[in-house]
Amino acid sequence: MSDTTNAFELSSVGVRRGDAWILRGVDWSVPAGACAAVLGPNGSGKSTLARILACHLWPTEGEACILGGRMGEANLPEVRKAIRLVQPAGPYDVDPALTAREVVFTGFFGTIGLYDAVTDAMEAEADRLLGHVGLSHVADHPYATLSSGERVRGLIARALAVRPGLLLLDEPTAGLDLLAREQVLATVQRLYESGEKRPTVVMITHHVEELPPATSHVMLLSEGRPAARGTPQQVLRADVLSAAYRFEVQVRTSSGRYYLEVHPRAWEQLLGRPPRQS
Repeated sequence: MSDTTNAFELSSVGVRRGDAWILRGVDWSVPAGACAAVLGPNGSGKSTLARILACHLWPTEGEACILGGRMGEANLPEVRKAIRLVQPAGPYDVDPALTAREVVFTGFFGTIGLYDAVTDAMEAEADRLLGHVGLSHVADHPYATLSSGERVRGLIARALAVRPGLLLLDEPTAGLDLLAREQVLATVQRLYESGEKRPTVVMITHHVEELPPATSHVMLLSEGRPAARGTPQQVLRADVLSAAYRFEVQVRTSSGRYYLEVHPRAWEQLLGRPPRQS
């Protein structure tokens, strides 16, 4: 549990609430700088695992080492300074009156409002990050006027302001239309094509289609336990995903991305009724 080449290492991690285990038996390590994903149906434990990785939740059992800091020994507030969580549907949001550039400024200070003086270096870095996520043209627009997809990309730029070691993206494309979803995924993929030092990225999502080609490590959860972990080729298989989601799915790949398909003949079974006879 001390390999500093790994962004995080989890060993037999579990979380219990009362008499119920909501997460158990998680063994997973991801190298620094990799793009990883946590997949699974509703109630599978994805959010709980994300809270552990963000150092906001202490496991009931097992060991967790995040960015070299072992829970129980490390100063977690210090570790959290190198972790950023982008949660578009979360309970907190930045001041909507700020411009897109000012939203990125708040990332330097870890605040949702802008209360401190900004340096020339911060201004230059904010403009660079807005260019990276494709928002230079709205840099001076109020955050409140941005589209949902633009807001997500703005929050990613904000998270990158401090050059975090670990970037957690919790359902970053939820509720977005096709164009906005693809723009967010392109933003993540660009991190792995820029040649610059990048954070370890963990995508938390329900949908296989929302994983960029850079994804190299996948944890699939089902009912609070790991159903599979490994490379996309090992995990994103029809038999593995069908077992986790408890109905038959097919998988196809294209240009390094994965897509799930369900044939309409299975819909009656999904509704708990026998399929119609043709």
